Amino acid sequence: MAYNWDRYTPTYFLKGALAGGICCSVTHGALTPVDVVKTRIQLEPNVYNRGMVAGFRQVIANEGAAALTTGMGATFAGYFVQGWFKFGGVEILKINITKKVGDRAAWDNKTLIYLAAAAGAECVADLFLCPLEAVRIRSVSDPSFPKGVGSGLVKYVSTDGVLGLYSGLGPILFKQVPYTMAKFAVQGKAADMIYGALGSNVKEMSGAANLGVSLTSGVIAGVAAAIISHPADTLLSKINKAGAGGSGGTVSRLLNISRELGFSKLCLTGLGPRCVMIGTLTAGQFGIFDTVMNTLGASKFHFHDPDEHH
Repeated sequence: MAYNWDRYTPTYFLKGALAGGICCSVTHGALTPVDVVKTRIQLEPNVYNRGMVAGFRQVIANEGAAALTTGMGATFAGYFVQGWFKFGGVEILKINITKKVGDRAAWDNKTLIYLAAAAGAECVADLFLCPLEAVRIRSVSDPSFPKGVGSGLVKYVSTDGVLGLYSGLGPILFKQVPYTMAKFAVQGKAADMIYGALGSNVKEMSGAANLGVSLTSGVIAGVAAAIISHPADTLLSKINKAGAGGSGGTVSRLLNISRELGFSKLCLTGLGPRCVMIGTLTAGQFGIFDTVMNTLGASKFHFHDPDEHH
């Protein structure tokens, strides 16, 4: 069975980018309260050391319930842009790589294509996400910092300079690129295994059943991606806190933070909440992405075995 390349037009890729922007901004925005508590656990482990539920209670008791929405504007804006380039970029790259290498090679190497497409798309997406993520983390860690996106950007530039917005680019790439590679590769592999166990495929199952596969494989992918990227997530939270790691360059500060924390804390601090958050978030993203694509009338690209005939 050959692919119908005529359907993968610029309009298809625009729909994929829009669906990606919507799914990332909605899921990350909705989970802002969880992210606020997770970030506090990472930034102040001596204060927030009794788990996720207790962390919620501590934040509400100390600062009021509104504190749980801190950074929501920057989160929504940042992850809409990131999702646009990430999901749109993955569609562009995996389809064009498949066209380049041919159906058989693409099927035999689909995990490698997922990994390459995810890495390339994420690198571009992070250039747009990084400034907004810096503003979000500063607003969570500094109660006096402006809460609006625009005012936060102006304040950040006035104190740290334009390049300061990119002080976390190394950690964000170190976190997001492996995270996204794991997310797409594991989700693709998990979905294949689920379809295999059911003895079916995406064309033979109903829309609701396919959505169930997307959600289930998304949870599996999210947990795997959270574990892989967690050390870098901790470093990213730390380095955007004013004064963390000393006054040297970014690499020097990251090394200082790593030494201060130690390997186990770097890997485990806040990992439980993050697995819950990313597992939920990733399932939601793939579910929303597929739903929006279907609503827009775009038939999502799936790898298929060229030897199968339908």
